[in-house]
Amino acid sequence: MPSDKEIKLEFRQKASQEPGKYYATSVLKEEGFMRKKCGSCNRYYWTVLSDSAVCGDPACSGGFRFIDHSPAKKKLGYIEVWNEFASHFKKLGYTPIKRYPVAARWREEDFVQASIYDFQPYVVSGEVEPPANPLVVPQFCLRFNDIDNVGITGAHYTGFVMIGQHAFMPPEKWKQSDYFRDIHSWLRDGLGLPNEEITYHEDAWAGGGNFGACMEYFSRGLELGNQVYITYEVTSDGYRELKLKVLDMGMGQERNAWFTGAAPTSYETTFPTVVRKLQEITSVSVEPQLLQKFLPCSSYLNIDEVENIDKAWQTVAEKIGITAAELKKKILPLAALYSVAEHSRSLLVALSDGVLPSNVAGGYNLRVILRRALSFIDSYGWQIDMAKLFELHAAYLKPQFPEIGDNLSEVAEILDVEKRKFAETKKRSAQLVQHLLGKGGEIGEEKLIQLYDSNGISPDIIREEARKLGKAVSVPDNFYAMVSQRHENEKPSAATTATKRDFKLDLSDVPATEVLYYSDYAVVEFSAAILKIIDDKYVVLDQTYFYPTSGGQEHDVGEMAGCEVADVFKQGNVIVHVLKDNNRGLKAGQKVDCQINWERRQQLAQHHTATHILNGVCRKLLGNHVWQAGAAKFVDKARIDITHYEQLSEQQLQQIEEEANKIITADMPVHKSFVPRTEAEQKYGFSIYQGGVVPGKLLRIVDVEGLDVEACGGTHLNHTAEVGRVKILRSSKIQDGIVRLEYVAGKAESSAAAAKENIVAEAAKLLNCEPSQVPGRVEELFEKWKAAVKKGKQVDPQLTSTASYSGDVLAKVVEVLRTQPENVAKTIKRFLDELKTAINGNIKD
Repeated sequence: MPSDKEIKLEFRQKASQEPGKYYATSVLKEEGFMRKKCGSCNRYYWTVLSDSAVCGDPACSGGFRFIDHSPAKKKLGYIEVWNEFASHFKKLGYTPIKRYPVAARWREEDFVQASIYDFQPYVVSGEVEPPANPLVVPQFCLRFNDIDNVGITGAHYTGFVMIGQHAFMPPEKWKQSDYFRDIHSWLRDGLGLPNEEITYHEDAWAGGGNFGACMEYFSRGLELGNQVYITYEVTSDGYRELKLKVLDMGMGQERNAWFTGAAPTSYETTFPTVVRKLQEITSVSVEPQLLQKFLPCSSYLNIDEVENIDKAWQTVAEKIGITAAELKKKILPLAALYSVAEHSRSLLVALSDGVLPSNVAGGYNLRVILRRALSFIDSYGWQIDMAKLFELHAAYLKPQFPEIGDNLSEVAEILDVEKRKFAETKKRSAQLVQHLLGKGGEIGEEKLIQLYDSNGISPDIIREEARKLGKAVSVPDNFYAMVSQRHENEKPSAATTATKRDFKLDLSDVPATEVLYYSDYAVVEFSAAILKIIDDKYVVLDQTYFYPTSGGQEHDVGEMAGCEVADVFKQGNVIVHVLKDNNRGLKAGQKVDCQINWERRQQLAQHHTATHILNGVCRKLLGNHVWQAGAAKFVDKARIDITHYEQLSEQQLQQIEEEANKIITADMPVHKSFVPRTEAEQKYGFSIYQGGVVPGKLLRIVDVEGLDVEACGGTHLNHTAEVGRVKILRSSKIQDGIVRLEYVAGKAESSAAAAKENIVAEAAKLLNCEPSQVPGRVEELFEKWKAAVKKGKQVDPQLTSTASYSGDVLAKVVEVLRTQPENVAKTIKRFLDELKTAINGNIKD
C-alpha cells in the first residue's frame, strides 16, 4: 500500500493533466481566471492577471504584502469574521453549528487538530448522520508542532479557530462546483476582495487511505484557507470512488482577521485586548518601521522549514539592514509577549474543556506551553497575572464562545497548582544543574531534553545557572517542539478488567449475538439456541443475558443446561461462553436453559451504578475538569480513576461519600436507552464519553437522573436506592493528574463495614481501650516507638491516652501507621513488641 505522500504526489500529477475533471475550472473561467504554471515552484495556479509569472505562495511572491494596506474592502474584527462567515453561508443553505470540545474524546486523539475531526470517524464513513448537511463550524483546534515558531513569525499558533465548511454527500448529490463557488463568494463578497487579488493553487490531499483534489487560496502572500474534496479511497485493487464524498474546507479565523485588519502581526487582531494589556504591563512596544521590514521576511524563520536558524536570522537581519544581534534584541521580547498572549488563550480553552496539564499525553503539551509562558514572564521580570489574562480572553471571546467563561475560578485554581509545581521544580533545578556543569561537565541537546522531560527544568533555568558558573549552554531553536514530539502517542493509564487473550476463535460462520442484558439487569433465567461449540468448552448462543467482561466490568457466571459457565467474553460482535468442565454432550442446534448467578450479577450492577454516581458527584464537587480516566468493577470492590490535579483530602473524600449516599437515598431513577450518536451528542453533550471511545452509530445512554449521563454498555440498576450504600475505602494518586478512588457498595459495603469494625475492635483489645480511643492510643504508641526504637531514648512504657476520636477511626489509624487496613493489628503488635524490647520491660496498660 503506498504512503499518503506517494498517493498525494501521484494524484497531484494525474489531476494536473486533467484539471477540468478534478477542479471547479468552469467556475474559475466564469470569473475570468486563467491557469498558469509558477516560474518559481512549477505549481499550477489560477489568476486573472495575464502578466502574472509566479503563484501566491509567500516564498514565490515576495512574502506578506498586505500589512498596512490590505486589499480587502471590509475590515473585520476577530469575532466579526465568524459572524459574517456564518451569516454569509447560512444564506447559501449551510447550517452554522457550535464548536466541539478541543478534547477529542469521541475518537482516539488527545485534541481536535482540524474541523474535520468533529466528524471522524463515524460521519465521514457514512455510519452516522452529521448534525447538519451542509454545515459550517468555528472549531477551536490545538496543535503543538509549531510551539517554537509562536511569536516569531507573527502567524503561528498552538491554538486557533479553523472555520470549517463541510458537506457529506453520495456521488449523485455531490456538487463540487457549487462548494467552490460558495467559498469564492466569501472572498469576493464577505471580504470584499476583487478577483485581481485572489490566487488559487491546484493541489492534492491524502490521509488515512482516502484522497482527493485540493484548492488553496491566497492573497498578497497569505494563504487564507483551502478546500479539500475527499472523493477517493485506496484499495488493494487500486483507487475507488468513495460512496460518501466529503467537503473539507479549513480557513483560519485568525488569518482572515489579520488580513482584513492589515496589522503588524496576527496577534494584534486575534486577541487585541490581551496584547494591549501586556504591552501596558511590560512596556514592550512595537516599532512599526522595524516590523514593516521584519514581518514580510519572518516566514524565513519558520523552524520547521529552516536547516540553520542562526543563518536564517543573519539573512533576515541583512535584508532589514541591522545585525542579527540587534534584530534579536528588538524582536525576541516582543515574540515572548505574543507567546504569553497566545499560550494563555490555548490554555484557557483546553482547561475550560476539561483537560489538565500533566506529564503524560496531551496534558504534557499543555504543561509545556504553560511553563514556556511562565519562563518568559520570569526571564523578563514581568509582573503578569495569567489568571487576569484568562479573564480578558474569556471576555473578548464571549460573543462567539460564551461557555469559555463559565469555569474561570476553576481554571485559576488549576493555574495556581501548576505555578506552585513549577516553583518547586525551579528550586530543585539549581542544585542539579550546578552538579551537572561542575568539574568540566556539559549539557548537550539530549541531556537538555531529558532534564525537561524528567525533571521539568526549562532551558531558561539551565542557561541562567550556566551563566552564573561562567558557562554557556546551547538550546535548539525548536526545543519545545522536540520535547512535545516525544509525548505525541502517549495515553494516560486507565483501570480495566479486560483480559488480554492471545487467541482468536474462528467465528466467521456465526452471526452477531443478540444481546439481552441491556434491557433488564434482573433477568437471570432464559433459554437460547446453541449456534456453535469450539473445543468442547467455547459456546456461542443465538442470544444471551450473560454479560461478557468489558467496559471495566467483570463477566457473569452461572449455568447452561447444568454445565458451569466460568467465563464470558466478546470477540467482535459475538459473545462466547466458556464452560468450566465437560459440556455433557451439548451440540449445535440444541435449545438450552441458562441461569445467571444472581448475587454476583447484582453486586456487579451495584458497583457499576455506584461508579456513575461517584463520577457525577466528583464532577459536581471538584469541578468540570473531572473525567473518568478508567474504572474496574469487581465483586468484592470497585475503583474509578478520575482526572484531578492533586491528591484528595480526607475532608473531600468524606464530602464525596456523603453526597453519593444522598443520591442513593433519594432513590433517583436510572434511565437506559439507545440513542443515535449525533442525537445523543446534541442532547447531552460530549461528557457522555467517559473512560474511553465508545463505538457504534447507536449509543446506550445511562442517565442517573439529575446527576450523570454516560454512554455505557454495562449492567445497571433501575434506581439509585438499589445500590444500598457506598463506602470509599481509600484514595491514591496513581499518576500525574489522575486520582484513584477504591470503594464498595451494596452487600460488599456491608461486608467491608463488618470487617472494619472487627479491625477496630481487635486494635482496641490490643491497646486496652475503647474503639473511639484507638487513634489517640496509636498516635501515643507511634511517638513512643520512634523515641525508643529510632532515637534510643528512655520512655515511659505506659499508654495512657484517653482522647476520643469522632471521625473515621480506622482511616485515622491507617493514616498514622501508614499501612493498609488489613495490616493494622499486625503493625500495632510489631510496634508493641519492638517498644518492649527497646525499654527491656513490659508495658502495663
